[in-house]
Amino acid sequence: MIVALPVALWFLCAFVLRTRPRAGIGWLLTLTGIPMLGLVTWQAGPLWGFVAMAVALTLLRTPFRTVRARARRAVE
Repeated sequence: MIVALPVALWFLCAFVLRTRPRAGIGWLLTLTGIPMLGLVTWQAGPLWGFVAMAVALTLLRTPFRTVRARARRAVE
């Protein structure tokens, strides 16, 4: 499975960077994660693609939630 190393690095970066919630980091991880999700689905099948998507969503949920809360406070 050729795609395992880049995907593992992406998950590691997402896990480490989720403690520093910034919109730019979240968007960068999202834009780089979409092609990797396609590669996982293509190489390993739809079940593993769904598993990778579920893990990625749990890792990316925290930064976007924090950025959204900061934006709401700025508007108020």
